[in-house]
Amino acid sequence: MSNFTTATEFLLMGFSDIRELQILYSFLLFLIYCAGLMGNLLIVIITTIDRRLHTPMYFFLRNLAMLDACYLSITVPQASFNSLVNNRIISVTGCAAQVFLVLFMAYVEVTLLTVMARDRYMAICHPLHYPVIMSPRVCLQMTLTCLLTGLVYAAFHTGYTFRLSFCHSNVVHQFFCDIPSLLRISCSDTFSNKLSLLASALLVGVGCYGFITASYVRIFSTVLKFPVKEDQKKAFSTCIPHISVVSLFVISATYVYSQPPSDSESLKDIIPSVFYTVIPPFLNPIIYSLRNKQIKDAMRILIKRTMFIMK
Repeated sequence: MSNFTTATEFLLMGFSDIRELQILYSFLLFLIYCAGLMGNLLIVIITTIDRRLHTPMYFFLRNLAMLDACYLSITVPQASFNSLVNNRIISVTGCAAQVFLVLFMAYVEVTLLTVMARDRYMAICHPLHYPVIMSPRVCLQMTLTCLLTGLVYAAFHTGYTFRLSFCHSNVVHQFFCDIPSLLRISCSDTFSNKLSLLASALLVGVGCYGFITASYVRIFSTVLKFPVKEDQKKAFSTCIPHISVVSLFVISATYVYSQPPSDSESLKDIIPSVFYTVIPPFLNPIIYSLRNKQIKDAMRILIKRTMFIMK
């Protein structure tokens, strides 16, 4: 299978070759997917129904939750199914679609998290100008900009990758199709691909993370000047979860896409990818719901209304 002329399909890497562990991993992935999907959809429902949450902060949070629900759906269900039936085959078309969607979702995720950092900065450091600067129109424009530039970013890298020939092997050393894994099995000259991938990973990942870090440095310096401790606690409760998720996502994604393709075949190739494709979309609803009083209050009201209707 690994010494043919042109690849017509690819073989994805599994989490284990032991059948019992394959079933266990399939079950765990299925649970993670269901929990992440339900949590993100719950945030979408709550922030849509409750009019008190119709603010820029929750507008971006709702978009992030919808994005995360889609992000999880790209890789996790297939990985769970493949592990269950022990079938790792994916077509070239399916692989290209997965590469495009993962790149698109990852790009929009990091840029949307950057926009959310700017929103928190304006709300805390410039509260008087906040309603004007972060108007509904501006929020919509910023979200559309993330989506449109994400389409361009994903289309460029996907097209630039699949112009290559894959004849060394058809085994992708990853649980989903990603560009670094595809470059290592290409028999074409991949120098320009590696260069463009590294440059874009550093530009988007490091650039956005630098902007977010600078925003939170200013936010924390402003928060520490608040005379009331309760106001400090409220500000920190919305900022610390955000910076934690951002750090996990950006550092792991930048690490994966800035690493030169190697010939190693181990779980070390998979673990960093899990930290930017599975963990952040899964943790976001947990972090924002447990650390946010308004979300918890809205959730209690929704539960009471649902129970009243059922009666």
